[in-house]
Amino acid sequence: MGRKISSLLLEFAKLHRFLMRFYREVVSPPFEIKEIIRQCYEVGWKSFPLISLTGFIVGFVFTKQSRPSLEEFGATSWLPSLISIAIVRALAPLVTALIASGKVGSQIGAELSSMNVTEQIDAMEVSGTNPFKFLVVSRILATTIMIPVLCFYVAGIGLVGGYLSIISKDDLSLLEFLHSGV
Repeated sequence: MGRKISSLLLEFAKLHRFLMRFYREVVSPPFEIKEIIRQCYEVGWKSFPLISLTGFIVGFVFTKQSRPSLEEFGATSWLPSLISIAIVRALAPLVTALIASGKVGSQIGAELSSMNVTEQIDAMEVSGTNPFKFLVVSRILATTIMIPVLCFYVAGIGLVGGYLSIISKDDLSLLEFLHSGV
């Protein structure tokens, strides 16, 4: 039991050291703006196709699955409200986090691992570039910037999927959907 607690405390100390180094590097110059923008492109734009498809399907399927329960109680008029609340508050952030963490996390892990194997990180140190700032800080900042943007985008695409699912059964205009859902 003592070894488990000791190893847990050591992990917390490593995490604390990492976070303190990250915050110190974020505020100290030189700032790697070009690399942050490039990573925003990698994290955000390259995730758009997968995020779009997943968000649309989640909105469409959630609406299809919710309709029978609401029809049972004669509350199909509540469907737009249910969809908008569920997608915006829960499903869009969840889907974005899962898809982005899987896609972006594996991409970053593979890229940094291959750089380590080919000794590119050591070459950066020799050339005077701070590899932690260039590789780690830029990726964390880009992910922190792009995940909320992707989350809003998934919410919009999910609502479009939900609307298309609703109009496949009901005659509901987009204006009525937006008025009753949002």
